[in-house]
This record gives sequence, C-alpha cells and structure tokens, in this order.
Amino acid sequence: MAAHTKSKYEFGGPLGAAAITVGLPILLLFFAFTCNDTTGCPVPSLLHPRTLSWERLATEIGWPHGGIWELGSWKVTGVVLAYYLLSLVLWRTLPAHEVHGTKLVQHGRPLLYRFNSFSSSIIQLTFCAIGTYLKGADFFVWTYSTDNYVQILTANILIAYALSVFVYLRSFSVDTKYPNTQLRELAIGGNTGNFIYDFFIGRELNPRITLPFFGEVDIKTWCEMRVGLTGWILLDLAFIAKQYRTYGFISDSIIFTAFVQGFYVLDGQWNETGLLTMIDITTDGFGFMLSFGDLVWVPFLYSTQCRYLSVYPLHLGWTGIAAVSAVFALGLYIFRAANTQKNIFRTKPNDPSVAGLSYIQTKRGTRLLTAGWWGMSRHINYFGDWLQASPFSLPTGLAGYTILSAGGMVASSEGFKMLDGREVIQGGARGWGIIFTYFYVLYFAILLVHRERRDDAMCEKKYGEEWEQYRRVVKWRILPLVY
Repeated sequence: MAAHTKSKYEFGGPLGAAAITVGLPILLLFFAFTCNDTTGCPVPSLLHPRTLSWERLATEIGWPHGGIWELGSWKVTGVVLAYYLLSLVLWRTLPAHEVHGTKLVQHGRPLLYRFNSFSSSIIQLTFCAIGTYLKGADFFVWTYSTDNYVQILTANILIAYALSVFVYLRSFSVDTKYPNTQLRELAIGGNTGNFIYDFFIGRELNPRITLPFFGEVDIKTWCEMRVGLTGWILLDLAFIAKQYRTYGFISDSIIFTAFVQGFYVLDGQWNETGLLTMIDITTDGFGFMLSFGDLVWVPFLYSTQCRYLSVYPLHLGWTGIAAVSAVFALGLYIFRAANTQKNIFRTKPNDPSVAGLSYIQTKRGTRLLTAGWWGMSRHINYFGDWLQASPFSLPTGLAGYTILSAGGMVASSEGFKMLDGREVIQGGARGWGIIFTYFYVLYFAILLVHRERRDDAMCEKKYGEEWEQYRRVVKWRILPLVY
C-alpha cells in the first residue's frame, strides 16, 4: 500500500470538493429549469423574490409532479448510453493516429494513445446532415434532444457519478511498486487519503480498461475529446432546429454562436494530440472533476447560449456579426500565434522567427522564453483563449426574456411571435438573463486564472531560483498591465 502523498489541497480542500461535487449538478439543473421556453429566462418569480413561493415557482419552471424521480428516464438513459457506445465503436473502427504521450512520472516511459475524435465527429455530423436534409428541423435527433433535455442532462450526470465511483474504487488495485507491467500509477495530488478530496480530484493518473473487441481504452482522453465535445455541437444544432420549429426562421445570432463553438470543438479535435502535454493528462488524476467536466459541464453549460437564442432569436445584423467576429478572430490569432511561437522555439530554435529572442537557460537544460508573445505575459495564450471564447456569449446581448401566453397584453409588445401564438419579450427580464448566458465567460476566466496559478506553483517547484528570475523579467501573469 503506497504512502499518501503530502499534497497541498486545491479547490478549497475536502469541503470545496464536496461542495463542487454536489453543487455543480444542482447548478446545471437550476439553469435548465429557471431559464426555460415556457415562462421566461429567468422565470418571472425570480424577478420578484418578495412574492416568491414554491407553488408558483414550481408551475413556472415546469417542475415534475413526481419530484426528482421524474428528472430522469430509463429510456432516455438507454439512448444516452447508446450514444456513448456509438462513440466507442467509432473510436475502435475508424482509422486513428497513434502517438506516445509524455513520460510517466514513476515509470519514466510513455503511454500509447489512439486518436480519431475529429473523424468520429464528422461521421456523426454527416449522418445528422443527411437526416436534416430528409426530415428538416423535425429530424429525430433534434426533436429528441430538445424534448428530453432535462432527462438527457440527468442521464449524463448519473453516468459521470458512476464513472467517478468506478475509477476511484479501481484505483486501489494499482500496483504501487514501480515499475509495474501495466504502467499504472497514482496521481501525485490525488492520493491524500481523504476520500472526498481524492474522489473529486482523481486517484489514478491515467485509468485504462480493457474491453472485448475494443481493446485497451484510455478513459481520461476518451472522455475529454469525444462524447462531451461532440455532444456540445449536437445540442447547438438541436437548438437551431428548435428555433426554426418555433419561429419559422433562423437568426444570425444562433448561426454565428453555433459556428464559432463548432469551430472551437472541431479545431480541438483536429489537434487532439496537443492534449497530451496539458496538465489534465500529465498531472491530474481522473476523478469526478474531469468526469463531470467532460461529460456534463462542457456540453450542457457551453450550449446555454444556443439554448437561450432558440427562444429569443436576437438579430445582430452585419454590424453586430462583424463586431463579434473581430473579437473572435483577435482571440484566435493571439492564441495561435503565441502557441506557435513557443512550439517553434522548443523544436526549431534556429528558425529565423525565434532565433533572436531572449531567454533564460535553466540548469535542467530547458529554456524559458522571455521575448515575443511570451515576453508580454507568462500565459498570453490564456488571454487569447478567453478572448476567442467570449463571442460565445456576446451574441445574446443584454439577455433576458419573458414569455406571454397567446393573446396576452403588455405595455410594450416588442418581441417575437412564436408560431403557436405566444410572444416572447424582454420587458423586466432584460439584463437578468446574463446570469445564464454570460456565466461561461466568468467561469472560463476563473478557470484560466486558477490554471495559471497551478502552473506557476509547479514551475516554481521545478525551476526554483530560475523561475524567480523569470518572474522578474516577465512580470505579468496573463494580461499585460492588468493581471
């Protein structure tokens, strides 16, 4: 039995881990119910908290009469599992790029990974394109996804919990006498001995399972690059179809949002081998944090903007599209240019584009770049990543809407008429919807700041005084002159 590692707690320690493990699923269900297509976003009762009552709120959010037991469905869960199985079949049968990752800490040897998430997504999207051509907005994938949204969300939450329990219990079978024949090892930060924290952060570094026909599956990378990311695109497209079924047209705002989000996903899947150098793979164990993040948080939180726009089809016009496109393009340029410069500096140091850049030579033999993009801040690429993601939310404007029943009278009828006679207006809800549609922007900023802090602590431990010198030269963490 391996001794527990003396690791500094993150995410608020066991208490914070418990709060996140319980709180995030509740938060997503809260978002699903209180920003809906029946009464509003947010629902009217939340705009008048002094008169708030459970009876009225339950009616507005469409709370099931059977309570929490009706949040899920065995049939829907079966369909979700079939989707997972399809992704696994495509992973096994489609041509794949096999590549070795970084060397394991304890074994000093790399693991072999199999990647083909991009082609897998293309196959699924092609199938949906054919279905849409034949059936239009009534294609069953689109209608099933929106009609059973809460049940699909619940199914993925339960799968994330079940997978987290499985990998946690299985981690105790790791042979800690390194090296072992299976190349299994525990994550440095996930073997603290505290059940709650280890369950959340993940005990085993790279859990793998061998299945009949499929062979050895790396659970972490499979979850990170496939079902959640592809599901994000599918949900966005389902909400586009829903908007068309509701209004008979498709707004430019939802097209733009789905496009940039789809590009973000497919670009990441096309370059998925880059995942192997990220802290998620090299350092973090696989526990509830990554399981829930990959399977639930990404597809359901990140598609919130398209879900909102499917009900309130804001029109941006060419000026609005140009503005948000410029923000996206600038962020993408900074992100790509910074990462490309660092990659060239590492692999082709004599390349003319980096040959004259200043750096700090470390005792470990590596070089810390202190010029170019990396002379502006230690993680200028994080700023680019955040900037290119902000247009996910910007097309929703000053979000918020209220849905009026057919024939309802209001002081201002400015809004959109649904095909069923109802009307959606902003009214007093204007601005309050940003709690839902801009939550991603705030969350992503916090995530990147936290990730930079973790990286800074690891580099300080790795380089010591040389990292202190680097900090003095490159003072800013992410955004020059700001942070």
